[in-house]
Amino acid sequence: MEVRPLTPDDVDLVCRHREEMFREAGRDDAVLRAMTERFRPWLEPRLRDGSYFGFVLAEHGRAVAGIGLMAIDWPPHPAHPTQDKRGYVLNLYVEQSHRKQGLGRRLMQLAEDEFARRDVQYAILHATEMGRPLYVALGWHATTEMAKDLRPAACP
Repeated sequence: MEVRPLTPDDVDLVCRHREEMFREAGRDDAVLRAMTERFRPWLEPRLRDGSYFGFVLAEHGRAVAGIGLMAIDWPPHPAHPTQDKRGYVLNLYVEQSHRKQGLGRRLMQLAEDEFARRDVQYAILHATEMGRPLYVALGWHATTEMAKDLRPAACP
């Protein structure tokens, strides 16, 4: 399996993998199209400037898995009192034809190595139900994070 870094030419691949990841998690196609319509212009400049980075695993030149990473500004925190960045793992996706071959594990190791290279000592991710067992097996654990949708409620 070939490993290469993400490049700006991978925008379509990242968008496709992101859509498939959320589709498999049960999200509606119309919502996914709207998401990608906004995600693509968000992603393009970040791939170009390197603030969104990551890796692709390819077989015979065809991408079969990928992972996105960011080092995000975050104030020092009890979990990382001397760091002002958090690593963020997103969009890990392995195509169905290549699952159960250790590719997700390989991508996560590449991610952790890259964060270490960048001196990022604490990282977060949001797990789908499908991905959760992998992350737990690699030593990741749930935190106290909560979320709330702040958009106004739809009128009946």
